[in-house]
Amino acid sequence: MQHLQWQNRAPIKTITCVHANAEKYKVDRVLTPGKTYDVQNETDEFYFIIDNTGIIGGFKKDYFREKA
Repeated sequence: MQHLQWQNRAPIKTITCVHANAEKYKVDRVLTPGKTYDVQNETDEFYFIIDNTGIIGGFKKDYFREKA
């Protein structure tokens, strides 16, 4: 159960939230546009970050921009 250790590991990279306008889910409560987040894990479609609630959440990559 590798996902149980994500919160304790060093982040993979840093990303910036571009928007929180979701069509289906309420992500504006857990993401802040303009704020940077540490990526704990990544798949082809999702970033797994520690969101504003303090727990790991998976979000689509189109909400973010990778920091250069």
